[in-house]
Amino acid sequence: MKAKNFRTIERPYTRVKMIAGAPQPRIAKYDYGGWRENYEYRLDLIANSDCQIRDVALESARVAAGKFLSSKIGNDFYLVIKAHPHHVLRENKLIFGAHADRLQEGMSRAFGRPVGRAAQVFAGKEVVSLYVDGKSLDLGREALRIAASKLPKEYRVQITKLAEAQA
Repeated sequence: MKAKNFRTIERPYTRVKMIAGAPQPRIAKYDYGGWRENYEYRLDLIANSDCQIRDVALESARVAAGKFLSSKIGNDFYLVIKAHPHHVLRENKLIFGAHADRLQEGMSRAFGRPVGRAAQVFAGKEVVSLYVDGKSLDLGREALRIAASKLPKEYRVQITKLAEAQA
């Protein structure tokens, strides 16, 4: 199946203790960089429409943005993945070729087997948050643009100036 088939939001299938063979999320870690209290700006990558994002796409976006920022500004940023892949994706695999009809059941018992995980993201929700200083604001915006290119659908970047009391 193509990844395009898993983009639309369907009823969540999340009860992992009831699902035999549910795969683990393929996200190595949900944060990247060094945390401190006095960052000046928070940049959020916000979904423009409802969609499901596979766990491998979230990991790819995290790695791409993190490597870009690490090469440019070192460890002076903090990147957080906000979308968590709880939804288990299923696929009814079919065999094609000669005499395949003897080996499969078609649409009877077509519930499918677990093949991966996805995060269900609704319009207006944050997918990735990035904390940077003022001098790195343009690099942060570019890093989130790179991360958005790894994800399905379209996103926008929202910039929030953090309170002066933290500084």
